[in-house]
Amino acid sequence: MKKVGVVVRTALSAAMVIAGFCCVGQTAIAQNSNPAAQDQMQQPDNQKPAAEMKTFAGKIVKAGNVLVLSDPEGQATYKLDDQKKAREFVNKNVKVTGVLDASTGMIRVTAIEPV
Repeated sequence: MKKVGVVVRTALSAAMVIAGFCCVGQTAIAQNSNPAAQDQMQQPDNQKPAAEMKTFAGKIVKAGNVLVLSDPEGQATYKLDDQKKAREFVNKNVKVTGVLDASTGMIRVTAIEPV
């Protein structure tokens, strides 16, 4: 009789462990089948949405050792990531197309055209 009790307790313990693993597996499967949950897990909270392409007008001028875009009123200047493209338009009024990184004040230049 004691042997039967030991077998039953061992079987119950094993069944509980197996049931626990099954529950954990189902939770993982449910999370993996939800694309929104996957996106939330893969993207950190500090990641910003894709920036918007804009057009900026102004004059390319030299500020120290770098070329910048100065707006028509001269109240704002924007750093330009493509100094090579900007070199062609020094002291000229231009239209710059690109994405502004507001935290650094730099425009990721796509195109520069004379106005």
